[in-house]
Amino acid sequence: MAQDRRGPSNLKTRAWIVTRSPRRKSTADAAPRAWQRMLSGRRLDLLDPSPFDIEIADIAHGLARVARWNGQTIGEHGFSVAQHSELVEDLVAQLSPGIAPKWRMLALLHDAPEYVIGDMISPFKAALGLDYRQFEHRLEAAIHIRFGLPPHPPAEIRALIKRADHVSAYLEATQLAGFGDAEARELFGAPPPGCAIRLTPLPPALAQQRYLQRFETLAAATGLDAGGGAFSSE
Repeated sequence: MAQDRRGPSNLKTRAWIVTRSPRRKSTADAAPRAWQRMLSGRRLDLLDPSPFDIEIADIAHGLARVARWNGQTIGEHGFSVAQHSELVEDLVAQLSPGIAPKWRMLALLHDAPEYVIGDMISPFKAALGLDYRQFEHRLEAAIHIRFGLPPHPPAEIRALIKRADHVSAYLEATQLAGFGDAEARELFGAPPPGCAIRLTPLPPALAQQRYLQRFETLAAATGLDAGGGAFSSE
């Protein structure tokens, strides 16, 4: 009788092929990555941010490279969120002389979440709705805790920083972003009398350096370790 060529050796080969070729997971099966790796080496969970994963060096680096007004400003360099934050902190001190250093620190950090999420113009934030705001507020609270600030500051301090933010927006709009005075006043309100601040966009490395220096000065004034903040993240 002729031997069946589909003998045991061929069956074993077919079985090996089956066992060595499992179905690959589709991209849809894998959980989406929800963390951001920072240059410090930290991995920040974007959905549940921890103060332990937040470093001022990462914040300064990111903000110095995020442009206000979606980059639609005059000059060789964009006007960075780092520069804007310094300006707001200075305006808070002008609007409320003698204000405590910790609230000036809060003003310097008022846009710190943008080192992760970027600077979105207000109309786009409104279009994204509540989920975006909740994400931004969670990250903001973690940043505040990291540097010894209340996660939810008093309403009057928030109002003061918002006023300074609007003055900054007016100055940026009229000097850098092509807005007329009347339009800027309608959108952001009038600047305080005698406000004569002139803006010059800086290169990112210089904006980053100045932001860090200002943070260190305020950290010393509030009694915080500039490197460790409210607690050590090491």
